[in-house]
Amino acid sequence: MSMEFKRQLPIPKEVKQMYPVSDKAAKVKARLDKEIADVFTGKSQKKILIIGPCSADRGDAVFEYCSRLKKVQEQVTDKLILIPRVYTNKPRTTGDGYKGMLHQPDPNEKPNPFKGVLAIRALHTRILTELGMSTADEMLYPANYWYLSDLMSYVAVGARSVENQEHRLVSSGITVPVGMKNPTSGDLSVMMNAIKAAHHSHEFIYRGWDVETSGNPLTHAILRGSVNKHGQNIPNYHYEDLEFLCEMYEKTGVENPAFIVDTNHSNSGKKYYEQPRICKEVLHSCRHDQAVNKLFRGFIIESYLEDGCQAISADEVYGKSITDPCLGWDKTEKLIFDIADLL
Repeated sequence: MSMEFKRQLPIPKEVKQMYPVSDKAAKVKARLDKEIADVFTGKSQKKILIIGPCSADRGDAVFEYCSRLKKVQEQVTDKLILIPRVYTNKPRTTGDGYKGMLHQPDPNEKPNPFKGVLAIRALHTRILTELGMSTADEMLYPANYWYLSDLMSYVAVGARSVENQEHRLVSSGITVPVGMKNPTSGDLSVMMNAIKAAHHSHEFIYRGWDVETSGNPLTHAILRGSVNKHGQNIPNYHYEDLEFLCEMYEKTGVENPAFIVDTNHSNSGKKYYEQPRICKEVLHSCRHDQAVNKLFRGFIIESYLEDGCQAISADEVYGKSITDPCLGWDKTEKLIFDIADLL
């Protein structure tokens, strides 16, 4: 048993200098941050779609996907804000499998976190600079958030991280919306505790510094389904689940109560093709109940250029997920327009 310190990684300031954000791109992000914040505070009636691959596995395919998304955004701008899901680190339940671009910028080569840090910064920067779209990523490692802090307009805390104190405290210092997923056990009180913790200020140790945060009033719930003791999927997007969440929010008194529905994972049982049906059911619940509609902010949707998923190989299909199965582009485009029509 040992731990070998192989190479010291560059600090976030150094990586940001290597891939800087132009003044023009910074202004675009500031505008998008304001539009997105207005959705979560209720000032805007638009809805959010955090949409894209389960994991960002190769930069060229992800950028092409985002380029297509940009064209669709221009057609639904009056109703939807599309945030590219560029998830560059992937939690693994057993520790095995592809852990994301941060670990392996090339899935067919050995892990190289040094190249990975540069690759994820380069990809997020390119999407903002060339497409004018700010991104979403999962905060799997809180210390690494600062590598992308000036690029992202949305941060997700995963089901396996939501009970972790560092994730909660760092979220309290993030200036954009942070979505807290319910844990895999399905206990919504864990998620609500994380939301409350992130809403107020904290002083703690972060990246070797004594830091103090002001609290993040844009922290909110993400419903992603759960599993029971037998490992069976239990969805939590049905009307009764949404109504129950609204009742929980009433007891907390937090500022800006809101929720997002993750249409894949345990909500779909990883049956990616169920995502359009789940979206439509949630929108029906919103039309049925004003309280639900008041708190609903949008969806997380897993989609890519091609349907399904595949194993990592040298001859893999371009734009097909190597982690969880995703909705292909044609179905994705149709779903976005369908959601816009139903709002």
